[in-house]
Amino acid sequence: MARATLSAPVNKAANPRKGMPKWVWALPPVAVLALVFLYPLALVVQQSVQPDTGGTSLKPYADVFASSAFREALGTTVWLALGATVGCLVLGFALALVIAFVPFPGGKAVAKFIDVFLSFPSFLITLALLFVYGSVGMANGLWTDVTGAASGPFQFLTTPWGVLLAEITYFTPFVMRPLLAAFSQIETAQLEVASSLGAKPARIIRQVILPEALPALAAGGSLVLVMCLNEFGIVLFTGAKGVTTLPMLVYSKAILESDYPGACVVAVVNVLISVGLYGLYRVVSRRAGA
Repeated sequence: MARATLSAPVNKAANPRKGMPKWVWALPPVAVLALVFLYPLALVVQQSVQPDTGGTSLKPYADVFASSAFREALGTTVWLALGATVGCLVLGFALALVIAFVPFPGGKAVAKFIDVFLSFPSFLITLALLFVYGSVGMANGLWTDVTGAASGPFQFLTTPWGVLLAEITYFTPFVMRPLLAAFSQIETAQLEVASSLGAKPARIIRQVILPEALPALAAGGSLVLVMCLNEFGIVLFTGAKGVTTLPMLVYSKAILESDYPGACVVAVVNVLISVGLYGLYRVVSRRAGA
């Protein structure tokens, strides 16, 4: 009897806010998200349909889509992003294999350095490449000192290949980090059994390691692809002539040409491509998990 009489007040006190809906707790983060992100994005979309002549029209979209500069920037952005993604996947997979499965002094320190590398700004890596391979960099300076030539042979950083090299150098750790996490879950007993049965390293990588690494490769590759599509600092700091990506086109239209509706149109297209790729990745990953 005493237990029954004591249980009622305890249960009543356990739910002091029973009448407050749960969705109320979602209002503060939603309000902050709307103020910081959704409202500025809505302003960009609004500006993209308001030409300088006034009113509301799709003329800015027609003008931008009809321009050869936009088509060239779109093609350059896509091929640089795809090339950098493929390069990061191949190089990141190879380096992660060495760090995870080839014992060498300082391996743990290298793995920790990758985490630190992820915090570096992209322009810092680009500046480092310029110091080494730039027109007046260390490599060209050494060449001119030895040969007496007027200029060195390393002039590729101001070309699309220089941008591609800088992006692969900077974004490869974004592939290596999930790969190292996936490799840490692989039991060494599986590798030892496969090796004892006569499997060569290439076959072990193809049949044992690669299937376990596919989700990490998909995650890292999709992240690199989206980030390369929106990369601005690397292209700007390399000073590559004739290399205009969509972010660079937004900058030139807004700052150099004062064409704000056109800049907003390019920005909207860039956002739609990024969101579309992310949605495609989510669908593919969901089907792969099923």
